Order: sequence, then C-alpha cells, then structure tokens
Amino acid sequence: MTAPPSGSGAPALPRKVHAGYALGSLATGAFGTVPGLLLLPYLTDTLGVAAGVAALLVLLPKAWDVLVNPVAGRISDRTRSRWGARRPYLLVGGLALAVLFGSIFAAPFGAGSAAGAYVAVAFLATATAFAFFQVPYVAMPAELTSDYAERTRMMTWRIAVLALAILVSGAVAPLVRDAAGGGLSGHRWMGLFVAALIALGAVGAFLGTRSAPQQVVTESEPSLRAQLAVAGRNRPFRALLLCFVVQSAGVATILAGVQYFADQILRDPKTGPTLLFLCFVGPALVVMPLWSRVGARLGKLAGLVIASLILAGGGLALVAAPLLPAAVIYLLVALIGVGYAGQQVFALAMLPDCIAYDTARTGRRQAGVFTGLWTAGETFGLALGPGIYGLVLALTGYVSSTTGTSAAQSDTARLGVLLGFTILPALLIALATLLLRPYNLTEALLTTLPTPTPLSADHGVVVGTKAANHHEEGTTSP
Repeated sequence: MTAPPSGSGAPALPRKVHAGYALGSLATGAFGTVPGLLLLPYLTDTLGVAAGVAALLVLLPKAWDVLVNPVAGRISDRTRSRWGARRPYLLVGGLALAVLFGSIFAAPFGAGSAAGAYVAVAFLATATAFAFFQVPYVAMPAELTSDYAERTRMMTWRIAVLALAILVSGAVAPLVRDAAGGGLSGHRWMGLFVAALIALGAVGAFLGTRSAPQQVVTESEPSLRAQLAVAGRNRPFRALLLCFVVQSAGVATILAGVQYFADQILRDPKTGPTLLFLCFVGPALVVMPLWSRVGARLGKLAGLVIASLILAGGGLALVAAPLLPAAVIYLLVALIGVGYAGQQVFALAMLPDCIAYDTARTGRRQAGVFTGLWTAGETFGLALGPGIYGLVLALTGYVSSTTGTSAAQSDTARLGVLLGFTILPALLIALATLLLRPYNLTEALLTTLPTPTPLSADHGVVVGTKAANHHEEGTTSP
C-alpha cells in the first residue's frame, strides 16, 4: 500500500517506510522516558544517594551529549555505505544503546557511593551510544522527502509510535520492577526489559527503511565549525531549538516527578505511576490525527503554540491535586497528554522544514549537523528536568532511602514534590512559546525555494565494500 500523493508533486513515501521509520521511536521513547522517570528515584530510594547528588548524577552524563551529538551528526553526514549515510547507525548505535542501557541498572556494587558512581559512568556511555543512534535517525526525514505535508505525515507516524513507546516503557517498566521484587533485583530485570524494547526499535527501523528512496548526497561545509556557523545563521532553526530545549526540560521535570507524585500526593506508589502514564499517553494516541488536521488548517507554528498552552494549562490546574478526587487528577493528566502529543508532533515536523530551508538556501547537505544540535539540545533539556526536580527535592528537604521505598517526608518536602510536578514545568513550557517569535517558515515560503543541485561529497567515512566503489561518484548504494 502506498501513501496518498504529496502536495508538492514529490513522490509519496510508501506507508511501510513511514511505519518502519517510526519503529525507531521505540528506542528513542524508551531511553527518553525511563531514565527520566525511574533513574532519580532509583538513586534516592534504592541506592541511598542524596537528592542533590542524585540530580547531578542524572544531569552531567546527558549534558555530555551537548558535545558529542554535533560530532555524531557530522560523522553521519560524511558516511558512505551500501545502506546509506544514516542506516548503519540505526543498527550499530541502537544495539549498543540496548546493551549499555541494561548495564545502568546492573548494580554490581550494591547500594552506596560506589553504586552511584557506577551509574554515572554507565549512563555516560549509554548517552554516547544514544547520540550515534538518535542523530542519524532524526536527520532522515529531511532527506527522505522534500514535501512539506509529507514530513508532517512522517512525524505523525513517528509520534504515534513514540507515544506507544512512552506508554509501554513508562507504564510497564515500573510493573516489571515491582513484579521482580523491587529493589536492586527488580531494577535489574526492568533494565533488561527496556533494553529488549530498544533493540526491537533499532532493528525495526533499520529493516523498515531499507526500501526508502536513495538519499541525495550534496556538498557539505568543510569543517564542523563552519557547519555550526551555518546552523547559527538559520533564524527559524535557532528559535525552534531554543523553544524545544526549554519545553523538553519542562516535560522531563514532569516525568521525573511521576513516582514521587504517586508516592506523596496520590499515596499510591504501586499502581499510581502506571495509571498516570496510561492517562498521559492513552489520549495522545487518540488525538494524534486531530493534531495533524490542526496543522493542516492553522499551520505548524500555531499548532505548536496551542498544544503547548494546553499542556501548560493542565499542569497549572494540577497544583490543586491535594484537594481533588483521584478521577479529576487523572483527567487533568490526560489533558496534559493531549497537549504533549501536539507539542511533539509540531516541533518535530518543523525541524525538517528548517533543514530543507537551509539546504535550499546553501545548496549543501547538513541535516546531520542540524539534527546533532537539535538532539544535543533535546537531550540536555531532558537531563535538566530530573536535575531541576532533584534540586527542588533537595531544597525542600526530601529524605533518601536504601529500602526501595520512599521514606516518610515532611510537609515541606511534599510541597516540593507537588510544585516540581505542576507549576514549575507548566511555566517553562508556556513561557518557551515566546521564543518562537523569529520563526517564519510557512508552506508557501518553503514551496518557492529552489531545489539544490546535488554535488559530489568528499572526505566521507566509507563503510562497506559497495560504498567504496561508488565513493567517487558521490552516491550511495542500496
């Protein structure tokens, strides 16, 4: 089955390519969700690490990606292989990510300071592997199609799978942990479960995109510094990136607080986290087609602002949770999920537009650098969230534990749990929309841009025997 014709006259991508590409979100969704959801509580309530120190252990390894992601993008930009420039990294980077993720929760040193240091090192290695999977993965849509609407359709498929990945990893992972007895043993089994999910997504994306169109190889800037300078001159990209980084920090703050909110506010540490995730992600799967229609009618920029305000509004209302029935709390979380779905769809659909705008303006293929900067910013935002939440816990006197369950907390600490889950992320997400004012890309503007002439690329990283034979031609072999 093939997709309907695209609006610009560009060939429509087969639906199997849409679905195959989207499978990669099983890996990105699992890695983006589980550390933000469970790693901070694992450190504070199982390994006994103080909340402030735990916040740093979660933040610093992911902050490393700010440096490594652009490097991963440049390397994938210059790769030539029989599988294309990006697909080798889906397989190799994805499988490395799966193995290293399982190692984070292996706990070879038990509890204590040595265990905390081990987690930091394992998390650093895992974040590096994630960079070499995520950056090429996010770069692919801008190279698979030149059609404005087709990129939105690709992102709709991808975010649908992303929502499913968040649901499965975020809701089921705590159940696996508890079913395996909690504590160190339960976290080990949970790590293996999520590692298997990541491997499934990586292999699925690699195989699912094997029939995708050949990617055009055009001349690239001669150095990473020059490429970063070009990205810095792209005003729409700068505006979108800054907004998305801040909003990612807000979303990650919510994720980091789920277990604490279930423990201290809902008083339901067993089923609370799973129900919160069902309410958060379930509506997102339902409203995804509606957000696509909103984008077609109002434009992607307006859709992103509307979705962000819905997300923030739900968070602000949730501050009244101690006074509300549980059913109302879960409905507000569902409203947050509706806004989150749209925020992700539109932001990720606008990124390829920024890349296409730069390609038409410069005639050079630099998708890897743009997505390297994007994923570095996103990863940093996702790392900031648990760091911010851990800092709030530390400032309000949260007491750590080595029992696998949270200790009794003061009223001040419980207030910190509530504010860090509601008002703080809501303000971050809402105020970030003001950063979008310089963004001016529309479908009308993008369709008037010239199509770049493919040029040969040199100094590529050659992978595989067929690639070497075609390297001088500036093409890739299937």
